[in-house]
Amino acid sequence: MANGRPQKIADVLAEVMARRGIARIDSSAQLEQAWRTAAGELAAKYTRVGAVKRGVLEVIVGHSALVQEITFQKVAILGHLARLAPDQRIGDLRLRVGPIE
Repeated sequence: MANGRPQKIADVLAEVMARRGIARIDSSAQLEQAWRTAAGELAAKYTRVGAVKRGVLEVIVGHSALVQEITFQKVAILGHLARLAPDQRIGDLRLRVGPIE
């Protein structure tokens, strides 16, 4: 209760979700799905989505040849991501080779 008045259930749920990081997990799952759709199933199979920092999505790629292929298709992929995950405001990709688990 704030100021002796009951809180709205929406406010309580929002606070609980923020404290538990549930919104972050949901956002991560949505970003993963958006990447899978934008990059295509084959590319998504050999990549792992990282965090978005200052509008740059970090993507770990399993093979250097795939880094080049994604680079060639970068503009199209960014266009898809802008439509699929507009709230993320992704303007660039940072690709690096690394282990895919």
